[in-house]
Amino acid sequence: MNSVDPILVDSEHAMVAFGADLAADLGDDCVMTLSGDLGSGKTTIARGVLRGLGFAGRVKSPTYTLVETYECAGKSIYHFDFYRIQDAEELELVGIAELLTKPVIRIIEWPNLGGTYVPAVDLAIAIKTHGDARRVWLQRRSVDTA
Repeated sequence: MNSVDPILVDSEHAMVAFGADLAADLGDDCVMTLSGDLGSGKTTIARGVLRGLGFAGRVKSPTYTLVETYECAGKSIYHFDFYRIQDAEELELVGIAELLTKPVIRIIEWPNLGGTYVPAVDLAIAIKTHGDARRVWLQRRSVDTA
């Protein structure tokens, strides 16, 4: 589903549930990006995706570590946060560029800061604060079957 009109999500609980619903559509090798202002709910959606895949442990923002890795339901998930990246070349210097190309589920917060290191995106999510709620837009990569 591509959402031309935003989906209104009215609570943190609903945002986690929204992410959990998205998990069913993610393949074993995919890239999901999360864009939005600070505090908009990017990590909350990532937590929901992990919950939807069966991960019951703590899910924290990888703002300082740049990446957190998870294993659940026979899948590997890398959760990236590029908020603190000043130059995309830093991803190469710290060895993360290689992780971006591995065939796993890659969830990337602040993808605009990753430059050309961000691989082709399968699902792009944009979030905007709307009062106490959030407006969420989805864009899936279309597969050319011609």
